[in-house]
Amino acid sequence: MEHRDRPGLRGTRGGGGGPPPRGVVAAASYEARVFGIRSAMPSTEALARCPHAQFLRGDMKKYGREARRLRVLFEELSPDVEPISLDEAFIDVTACLRVLGGTPREIAERLKRRVFAETALRVSVGVGPTKMVAKIASDLSKPDGLLVVEPDEVPAFLSPLPIGRLWGVGPVTEAALRRRGLATIGDLARLAAGAVPPELESLRRLARGED
Repeated sequence: MEHRDRPGLRGTRGGGGGPPPRGVVAAASYEARVFGIRSAMPSTEALARCPHAQFLRGDMKKYGREARRLRVLFEELSPDVEPISLDEAFIDVTACLRVLGGTPREIAERLKRRVFAETALRVSVGVGPTKMVAKIASDLSKPDGLLVVEPDEVPAFLSPLPIGRLWGVGPVTEAALRRRGLATIGDLARLAAGAVPPELESLRRLARGED
């Protein structure tokens, strides 16, 4: 969004958040992420990784306004919209496919074109039979991408991904799973029911695409 509103920033290594010495990165451009800069990283560490990084002051009023514009465009596709952040949402088009016309891929392409035409923002879209698969597909297609995972492709799509991609797997859980020899989602998915402690059963089902 800042690249849209400040064309001179395009191609630069930018981050939003508080500047050093006590600031924290709130968001980072894709150019900055190449250097390992990420959200929640102390600004001092970000500058150490990329001394030429620029810190911009955020404008939450603008971000909220653009989020509302996006929400309107999402709801033109389907009334079943579940926001998960200012700039992300799940859109269930299952019940609307006949009315909308076209395949899920065509509908996603239409959404990307409409968002750009109305807001000049480029968005990434992931399409899948479950929310987790769609979210991972969206993450993997950034920036400005589109990735469709068909229902019969879910096992092959999830299997090689790092175990940390699963919902609910943070650093502590990931370390515990790796100690068990489970490095990928497929490693966990291949375990039989009852082969993991009860508290990990929900993760095993997610690994199998059962969301």
